[in-house]
Amino acid sequence: MALANNGNIYVPYEKRSGSESVVYFTRNLSSEGLRKIYARVCQDLTGKVAIKLHTGEPHGPNIIPRPWVKDLITDCLPEAHIVETNAYYEGDRYTTPQHRETLKINGWNFAPVDIMDEHGTAMLPVKGGHYFTEISMGKGLLDYDSLLVLTHFKGHVQGGFGGSNKNIGIGCADGRIGKAMIHTTPGQPDQWDIDGEEFMERISESAKATVDHFGKHIAFINVMRNMSVSCDCEGVAAEPVVTPNVGILASLDIAAIDWASVDLVYAMPENYNHALVERMESRHGLRQLTYMTELGMGNCRYNLIDIDNGDAKISLKNAVKHVKPFEG
Repeated sequence: MALANNGNIYVPYEKRSGSESVVYFTRNLSSEGLRKIYARVCQDLTGKVAIKLHTGEPHGPNIIPRPWVKDLITDCLPEAHIVETNAYYEGDRYTTPQHRETLKINGWNFAPVDIMDEHGTAMLPVKGGHYFTEISMGKGLLDYDSLLVLTHFKGHVQGGFGGSNKNIGIGCADGRIGKAMIHTTPGQPDQWDIDGEEFMERISESAKATVDHFGKHIAFINVMRNMSVSCDCEGVAAEPVVTPNVGILASLDIAAIDWASVDLVYAMPENYNHALVERMESRHGLRQLTYMTELGMGNCRYNLIDIDNGDAKISLKNAVKHVKPFEG
């Protein structure tokens, strides 16, 4: 069946069709768990490797723990660089000097951090897009042979949720040109005037440019921990976390990993998932998923592989069977 193009409508797994990708899953929310699941998707991360993650606003409480990332780099990727771009909004990551000070405050000092738009921008082609034929990225992205997209999965004030798609769709676009292409209709006074389905589609087209650029040399990890309905760009102002922690997912398919992450949220009891579901549906954020599938970025179906239990295939229901109320 054709997937719904309304971003407030969730399409359950059993109503989807097509090929299946592999998505790995662990409940082990720790440095060890991150390293183990990384090992399942790292085979084609060769040459000079970039790690794209959201390093957060000052003192952001929910970002991926720095010790986890430090251990991953030390043990598995000793030559890798963390990569980011400057923010579109004025604040503590708006300029490169401000951004570097925020990196220092948040403890991202154990590996080189490349602010990719520090020395300019580059246009990457968007194949098959409706809004873009090309998108402006931080020029530093072109310095790398491979990309690990290491994402803190959570809500988002305008996108509904932030998964791998949002991490690179907005996060690789440079802070002045690329992010404006996604967020703002030219000539409008409101820099955030694009929302709803169009916003999700623009994010996805931008992400597709990065996915296509790296080809097989890209992998995706989603950390489902401290999932506030707020993005990490809200820092200490983020809404309190009420959604239970789930685990870590990894895949070579960007669409499949974000579908799986959203599916795991919907598989929880309603009293656990209501806040995050409301955020995704009210912002029409589910359009990110269906549009990625339409763009040919990956599959909406997958086999969820439990690496904690002999690589057995696990159902969504069983994957969240033992989640507990969130404790900060």
